Amino acid sequence: MTENEFNTLADTAFQRIEHALDASDIDYDSNGMVMEIEFDDGSKVIVNRHVPNREIWLAARSGGFHFGWQNDAWISQREGDELYTKLTALIQSGSGSDIRF
Repeated sequence: MTENEFNTLADTAFQRIEHALDASDIDYDSNGMVMEIEFDDGSKVIVNRHVPNREIWLAARSGGFHFGWQNDAWISQREGDELYTKLTALIQSGSGSDIRF
């Protein structure tokens, strides 16, 4: 995958996440490359793109997760989880909100 292909796919993923967050009352800040989702208790989930590895990374209290593009989805390289499924679980754990991407 080229860097341009990766950035196009990552842009789409970030837009999808932002759209879902905009429809909720969850606070977040995004600069295009890094998104910080903050919860009432001060904890955060960080979503960022790692261009050299062509991955989207999530960082949370429970750990770090790396997602690569496989079979038309962002899949965790370690656990095999799908990005939006994992992010839904992390947001629910942090905020109690039921969010759908």
